[in-house]
Amino acid sequence: QVQLVESGGGLAQAGASLRLSCAGSGRTFSLLVVGWFRQAPGKEREFVAAVNWNGASTYYADSVKGRFTISRVNGENAVYLQMNTLKPEDTAVYYCAAGGFSRTLEDPGKYNYWGQGTQVTVSS
Repeated sequence: QVQLVESGGGLAQAGASLRLSCAGSGRTFSLLVVGWFRQAPGKEREFVAAVNWNGASTYYADSVKGRFTISRVNGENAVYLQMNTLKPEDTAVYYCAAGGFSRTLEDPGKYNYWGQGTQVTVSS
């Protein structure tokens, strides 16, 4: 079993940066794909980014490409989402998720484990 704990959310002005952290526990965490998703009120959960088990491959939604960076440090059992040049439309609850390998990384149904979410609010 895997447990995920997210942190780093908060309030930021447009153009500022935030760094989200996902701390994983469990024997298999380092072998799993980890993704970040976000959900704004009244909207469906949206894929943001994913990273494979060794950090060698990353995948981003077009809406965040060039602004957000996902990374992982296996020695720390942690995955990060560096968010730069934040926009008001980035406002959402951000979730960390983990699961086995899948060719459809943008599908939240492919992830077996989820964190509790952390709120990110970007003001104009």
